[in-house]
Amino acid sequence: MPRIIDVIEFPDETGRELVKRLPEYGPGDFRYGSQVIVRESQTAVFFRDGKALDVLGPGRHTISTANIPILATLIGLATSGKTPFPAEVVFVSMRQFLDQKWGTPEPIVFRDSELGMARLRAFGTYGYQIKNPGTFVTRIVGQRGIFTTTQVENYFRSIIVQKFTDYLGEQKLSLFDLPSRYNEISMGLTEHLAEDFDAIGLRLMAFYVTAITPTEETAKAIDERAAMGAIGDMNAYMKFKAARALGDAAAAPGEGGAGAGLGLGAGIGLGAGLAGAIQQAFQQPQAAPAPAPASAPAPSGGPLTREQIQEAIDALDLRFSKGEISEETYNRLMKKWEDRLKEMGA
Repeated sequence: MPRIIDVIEFPDETGRELVKRLPEYGPGDFRYGSQVIVRESQTAVFFRDGKALDVLGPGRHTISTANIPILATLIGLATSGKTPFPAEVVFVSMRQFLDQKWGTPEPIVFRDSELGMARLRAFGTYGYQIKNPGTFVTRIVGQRGIFTTTQVENYFRSIIVQKFTDYLGEQKLSLFDLPSRYNEISMGLTEHLAEDFDAIGLRLMAFYVTAITPTEETAKAIDERAAMGAIGDMNAYMKFKAARALGDAAAAPGEGGAGAGLGLGAGIGLGAGLAGAIQQAFQQPQAAPAPAPASAPAPSGGPLTREQIQEAIDALDLRFSKGEISEETYNRLMKKWEDRLKEMGA
């Protein structure tokens, strides 16, 4: 004997189920007088033979020709409604599903007005509500028994990322301007996405962009750009880099290290020569660069000027103040440079 369904209802305990079909697998046996209980946050669609006969709102509904008039044309009345007939009820949640997450699964390429090409990631939240139960069930859910929010996440994400990429491309903004435009971008994308959600029976309730961040490679490019802006005087920057390089060589530990091989005087001579060549290149772009010295001068008698020794002392002070060399190394090198100045009659 088939099981007769007298009362059918669906309490959603998870809060994530969009649609629930009862019975879950195939139609069940209903008869006149069976009850369908629909809660305030639900709508029920009554199906028979694969056709939606009626949409039932909140309340208790009795299956009869009074509540579902179209049944009279589909079920013979000769048996006075005592014979069960196969049917099914699809419960649709009408509440708002908020705090749904979206994000770019892969970085998107963005044409930046200042940086050129940049690669970005974006994240945010959105909320929606089922607007047309019949459209959503027939176009999206189909014959599935249970349909939850997780089953539409990937579908919605693909739509959002595509619209997001198009919208940013149309704005022609810089990455540096985006943080101040999150609200504007969110409102613009809400309008762009509303039609896509409406086409499947949904209403987009809210859409927010919470973060737009560069990839690691783009972040490095931004840092380099900021550093170049902070440098200002490129000539002074290159001289500082040259002095820092010679300090690294002179402070190398061990008798067999780079400092021993190069020699203190040789290091400063090479660094000063490099700094002078760079300075000359910036001042006279068309002039050929000075040839590198054939051999570095010896520590005891290199052709160093007072200005070159003072530059080395200044670079040594800067490195010590930044904690890049130890106090012992600082004192040892400083004594050598001061001795050289004394030899020159300073």
